Parts: sequence; structure tokens; C-alpha cells
Amino acid sequence: MWDELLAAFGLMLVLEGILPFLNPNALRQSLIRMAQLEDRVLRFVGLASMLLGLLVLYFFR
Repeated sequence: MWDELLAAFGLMLVLEGILPFLNPNALRQSLIRMAQLEDRVLRFVGLASMLLGLLVLYFFR
């Protein structure tokens, strides 16, 4: 179990590092726009992201 968890964590770090590596300016602009969003919108996006992740895990595991 720990091996899979560490592999998933490593993959997450690789995927999250792609945008700042390829286009740091786009990441900066996206973060500025996200900082201007209301809390409820950010919470909804976070919830939707978690639910989508759960669905992906459910269907592909």
C-alpha cells in the first residue's frame, strides 16, 4: 500500500510541475486569477476536483 501511495504522490508532483516548467508566466497569471475568485467558487472547484478524482479511481481501479 505504501508503495502505491508514494508512486501516486510522485506522479502528482510530476504532473503539477509540468505547467511551471513549460510556461511559468501562464501559471503566474492563473494563480493571480484564482486569488481573485470568491471563496465559495474555490471551494466548489476543490470539491469538483476531489469528486472527479474519486470517480477516476473508482472506474480505473
